[in-house]
Amino acid sequence: MSSNRGVVYVKPGRVEVQKIDFPVFRNPAGNEIHHGVILKVVSTNICGSDQHMVRGRTTAPAGMVLGHEITGEVIEKGRDVEYLEIGDLVSVPFNVACGRCRTCREGHTDVCLHVNSERAGGAYGYVDLGGWIGGQAEYVMVPYADFNLLKFPDKAQAMEKIRDLTCLSDILPTGFHGAVTAKVGVGSTVYVAGAGPVGLAAAAAARILGAAAVLIGDMNKERLAHAKSVDFEPIDLTKHDRLGDLVAEVLGKPEVDCAIDCVGFEAKSEGADGKIVDAPAVVLNGLMEITRPAGAIGIPGLYVTDDPGAKDEAAKHGSLSLRLGLGWAKSHSLHTGQTPVLKYNRQLMQAILWDRLPIAKIVNVKVIKLDQAPDGYKSFDAGVASKFVIDPHGQLSKAA
Repeated sequence: MSSNRGVVYVKPGRVEVQKIDFPVFRNPAGNEIHHGVILKVVSTNICGSDQHMVRGRTTAPAGMVLGHEITGEVIEKGRDVEYLEIGDLVSVPFNVACGRCRTCREGHTDVCLHVNSERAGGAYGYVDLGGWIGGQAEYVMVPYADFNLLKFPDKAQAMEKIRDLTCLSDILPTGFHGAVTAKVGVGSTVYVAGAGPVGLAAAAAARILGAAAVLIGDMNKERLAHAKSVDFEPIDLTKHDRLGDLVAEVLGKPEVDCAIDCVGFEAKSEGADGKIVDAPAVVLNGLMEITRPAGAIGIPGLYVTDDPGAKDEAAKHGSLSLRLGLGWAKSHSLHTGQTPVLKYNRQLMQAILWDRLPIAKIVNVKVIKLDQAPDGYKSFDAGVASKFVIDPHGQLSKAA
């Protein structure tokens, strides 16, 4: 049997690269499957959602192999796989989806009914999402391969743009989903909460959808500087208590047409004493304040059902102090939930291949080796303005 190594969650604040089992054609219940493929992982990314687990803000168990952003080469396939061949280079949506249930057939692959025994929706290497083994590793198994995988049409061309295409597994479709559900269109004014990789991807999505002005807010000076360098309007949230006043400084009025929450439940704000404190509802409440009447708010930022690290007792169980009455009074549309990646990844692939969406530059992709993953987690957690992409087999450096 071949060897394999992966990034393993050990305890809050600690991940390690360890030897792990080579993938097999079995689902998390141990049942043999024939519709999967085994991939040699070409690239796999560190995500802000992974950080929630590593910080101890979820119920993730020790020993979990992390990683849901995966691009890889097919090296073995099950007997029921018809449309993929050995050697194909593919993008893996972070959603595990069967393609057969009611929600999958409706296009809601984010809440597949068959891949998780506990609730709707599955993902690789993530707490409560079915027990599927993560892909921050050298090799990984992907089920329902014919349905889930996006094959790149030209392998050589794809490797030339692999730093961009690696973003197709999650952050680019997630940002795009946030912009679409916020109803961004030609001439829109858009506010994006959060200047991390997903926020930058949402800003890029807003731009390609025709937005006239894209504002992006954060308290991290380095991330704001990077957002400005790629031509978005940075909003420094440390400079004023009222978000509307900061928006007005740019747009001339304290409102936008569309807003996108790319922060989620670990949102922060400045307390009365100037210290940064947990404020899990601050982003959503702020977005309802600045979004115009009858406007829409996309919420791709993660909110969890259980947050053991929360300071507030209600927040530990996913209950937030939302000003829903304000949103109701303004007839806002709010759209939550994970992104159905398959709904968007093919068109976004085309935008990348035809040089319409330089997403690697926009999110500042930084390639690291598998053994550097623990340091990548620490740097990302410290707020570095980069998207860390793991190169398990050294193929990205060769592609450069």
